[in-house]
Amino acid sequence: MLGPKVKWGLRRLATALGWGLLAIVAWQAWQYVEDARYHGARAPYLQMQSPDAITIRWQSDEPVVAVVRFGKSPEALDRLVEGSGPTLEHEIRLSGLEPDTRYWYAVGSDSEIAYGGGVDDWFMTAPIQGGERPVRIWVQGDPGKALSTTLAGKEAVLDWIEANPRPGLPAIDLWLTTGDNAYRYGRNREFQQHLFAPYSDLLRNVPYWPAHGNHDARRWAFYNIFSFPENGEAGGVPSGNEHFFSFDYGQVHFVYLDSHATDRSVDGEMLGWLKRDLAATSQPWLIAVFHHPPYSKGSHDSDNLTDSGGRMAEMRENALPILEAAGVDLVLSGHSHVYERSYPLACHYDKSTRFKPSMFVDKGMGSQPPYRKPVGLTPHSGAIYSVVGSSAKADNSPLDHPVMAMAKRELGSLLVDIDGNTLEARFITPKGEVLDHYRIVKEGEAGQPRRCE
Repeated sequence: MLGPKVKWGLRRLATALGWGLLAIVAWQAWQYVEDARYHGARAPYLQMQSPDAITIRWQSDEPVVAVVRFGKSPEALDRLVEGSGPTLEHEIRLSGLEPDTRYWYAVGSDSEIAYGGGVDDWFMTAPIQGGERPVRIWVQGDPGKALSTTLAGKEAVLDWIEANPRPGLPAIDLWLTTGDNAYRYGRNREFQQHLFAPYSDLLRNVPYWPAHGNHDARRWAFYNIFSFPENGEAGGVPSGNEHFFSFDYGQVHFVYLDSHATDRSVDGEMLGWLKRDLAATSQPWLIAVFHHPPYSKGSHDSDNLTDSGGRMAEMRENALPILEAAGVDLVLSGHSHVYERSYPLACHYDKSTRFKPSMFVDKGMGSQPPYRKPVGLTPHSGAIYSVVGSSAKADNSPLDHPVMAMAKRELGSLLVDIDGNTLEARFITPKGEVLDHYRIVKEGEAGQPRRCE
């Protein structure tokens, strides 16, 4: 039996441990709240672009009533939208705009302009849905540390674009990421350090569409910082959830899924919405984006069911049949810090050891030919799966997945051009080398749907 002094000591210890645990939980909660905030000014960045609207966000170092002035000339910012009350974080939706039109803008308060007002401060609205205007998309993979090599990758892409201009069109129409936008913990100040400060020159002009990665999910900042079209503000079926959504840009339908923090089951809310959204689109091109790659032998192994909590396998088994049944053309992921790109593929939803060569839809004449598909979106007509995860770092990896036409442990990012019936993609390194270049060409009549065994 325990004596009175021992019992008293144990009660004191239990009480101390209880208060200590409560203090730790309270401190951790406060850290999450603080990490979701950034105390300082933040330059403008563009969100939720559509043919007739766009959202502009920025932050001031003192509470002000936000004002956006804009117009079709930098000398005539003759339209004005005002916020509802004094805040530090500002989010203004501009509506009633004309499609595929350049507007100049300035942001601040009713008494001063904080940012903008110059010839370089502009945005473009999206083309009309289904419009055939060419589209240029820049894809960064896991870019969340603004190292010298990461920023050199940005400059290399801009140099390539300058050497290959599109007269009358912006250098880049859309800026996508495959997740992990701020290392290491997805704190708001890490977003400031690794995104908003070093990329402010692009963010003021190019809409930013980031995927949600596992490092972004370590704190609460991601969904506070960014605005997503959960109510169908930019096209597609409203999802009612900022973790997954779609939007249209010209001829392209984009689908974003949250492979990290959202139920990935076939009967779950996300994939139920995905079926409805894909059934409703009539766009001729379909691109899907999510963080965890269904096929990879990079720094993560998609065959390993314990790697990343089985998320790669769940996306492969549950999401891919839905995407391929809708005729998806390109699936972009990150997470593995490498570059991998498959041949056009269909009906492979298992481990790499169970892959059959008959699941290739088109191997062409080598790793970099034009791949041919029927026009429109034909079920199981061949999707290219690309792991773009090496914009900030590249890790040692086996790089031996059998579906891949190209696999490199190289830093870089992907530039995608879609013009009419052709999609053309280039993986560009920080040294300006084009390590991978492929095309998808859609031609002829819509084919008979391929059947998965």
